[in-house]
This record gives sequence, structure tokens and C-alpha cells, in this order.
Amino acid sequence: MRRDAPSSDAPLGIVDAHHHLWRLDCGHYPWLQDAYQPAGFFLGSYQALRQDYLSTQYRRDTQDHGAGRVTVLATVHVEAERDRGEAVAETAWLHEPGLPPGMAAAVVAYAPFGTPGCAALLARQASFARVRGIRCKPLVAEQPGASVAGKAGSMQDQAWLDDLARLPRHGLSWDLRVPFWHLGEAAQVAAALPDLRIALNHAGLPLDRSEAGLAHWRRGMEALAACPNVMVKLSEFGLPGGRWDAAGNLRIARETLAIFGHERAMFGSNLPVASLSASFGTVLGTVCKALPDSATRALVLSENAVRFYRIARADMAQLPVCR
Repeated sequence: MRRDAPSSDAPLGIVDAHHHLWRLDCGHYPWLQDAYQPAGFFLGSYQALRQDYLSTQYRRDTQDHGAGRVTVLATVHVEAERDRGEAVAETAWLHEPGLPPGMAAAVVAYAPFGTPGCAALLARQASFARVRGIRCKPLVAEQPGASVAGKAGSMQDQAWLDDLARLPRHGLSWDLRVPFWHLGEAAQVAAALPDLRIALNHAGLPLDRSEAGLAHWRRGMEALAACPNVMVKLSEFGLPGGRWDAAGNLRIARETLAIFGHERAMFGSNLPVASLSASFGTVLGTVCKALPDSATRALVLSENAVRFYRIARADMAQLPVCR
């Protein structure tokens, strides 16, 4: 058994609430196929990601954790920044037959908030059987203290907000992905749209682990947790340069759970991106160490994601029988 794998003898069923797939010969992914710009990527060098990542690779990366006692029952595929003109094509590709049971059981697609064609594109994306949400990243500042408030695409851009507000009409949630210095602004948006279900990606991206940085992150997380329509993903704990801070990441997981509660948190692998700093077993093991008992494990590792993303049992793989 891998050192960081869960230690329970009972079979452990996981619903991975955040991962990506891509096939480079049937779609255009500018960040992977065009000019390589590691300086602009939050983990640094990502050369290892510039190749196909399909269900075969995902299964390779998630197998053999816990001596066969860990099974991924279902996954949530989050848009992978495919060419923005190919947003519907990415969703259609994920609905083609041939994916293993449970793979992309729910899909978080893309739509361009604040653009003239967004309303029609939202309706088109919502028409796919397994689309449950949309991820459209708002414009963000490059560092704490800087501001983009009021600029096109920001969380104060009314046209952008108007399209965001359309999601509940289609039964769609919003995957929110911003660095920690924008969490307070995101909380204002969440409070203004109480009918919009929101999943905060990557524990709010606490990239500054100084005490001042963590205090800033904590204030934003508490503001978001005060909005009952927001849940959080325990995913992507990697740091700039692909560093993995085992003790610090466990602290982040525990503090996130203390702020949001076990009923409002979901495990996500963020594969393959997370592999730049840690294996699936290390990420899963970190989250499991932050969970005190089997009841909280069941909530965070599977049940909350099934509920939030409305994953049908028929779309899930089967958990092996414990012998």
C-alpha cells in the first residue's frame, strides 16, 4: 500500500469532483499546443502536460492506491480551456460513447460570460445530458493589492454578471476559480445571487503560505462560507514551482473543513494538473488525514459531489465487494 493511501480495510468509493481530459489531435488547446509559457502558469513548468490525457491515463494515475481498496466510482469533468470557439465541441466529445463507467458522469462546461452569444451558448450546453455546471473564470489581478474591479470580465462587470445570473434558469451551477485575493469579491457575488449554486475550486488557491497570506485567505473563505449556496473543493494544494508542502497542505485541508463543514466540501484530484506536484495517492491521503471518521469520509469523498452535481447512480461504476 502506498504510504499516503487511506488505511481503512473497507472498500473506499471516491467521486472525483474535479479533473480534466484532453486529446490534442481532435481539439485545439492553446495553452498546451501554442506558445509554451510556464512563467504564466501558477505551478510553473507544465511541459509534462503537453500530451494526450484520456481515460486510460486517468485510470493509470488513480489505480493501485490502498491495495485495491480505493475505487473511483464517478468523476466530474471540468472544462480544460479548449479553444473558446470549441466549447460545445468539447462537451459533445465528452458525451461520445466509449468512456469507462463513471468517467465524466457530470460535466462542467464553458460559456463566455459577458459576450453577445452567451445566452444561446448556455442553452446549448445545458441541452447535453450530463452537463451540470459552467466554469467561466473572471478576470483577476495578478497579485494581492492590485485591482481589476469594473473592467470587462471582472466580477463587477454587469454584462458578465448578467450571464452568470442565467445559470439557475438552466439548472446549472458555477465552478468558481479565483486566487485567494479575490475570495472576498466572490463572496459578494455569491450573496447577491443566492439561487446560484457555486463550487469553489482548489480550496480558494491559498498560494501565499505566510501567516499574513493565510489570514487573507481565511477572511475570504469565511466570507464565502457565510453564503449557504457555496461549496468548496479540496483540490490542488500544489504551490508555485510544483512544490508540495505536506504539513502545510494538511493544515489547509483541515482549516477549509473547519470553515465550510464536512457537508459542504468535495474531494477533487485536479488530474492531470495536480500530478506536477503530487500523486493522486498523496492528494487523497492528505484529504483523508483531515477527515476524522468514516461518516465524514463518505460525505467529502463521494456523497457531497453526487448531491451537488446530481450524479445519477446509473452513471457510476460499481464499488467492489469487500471479501
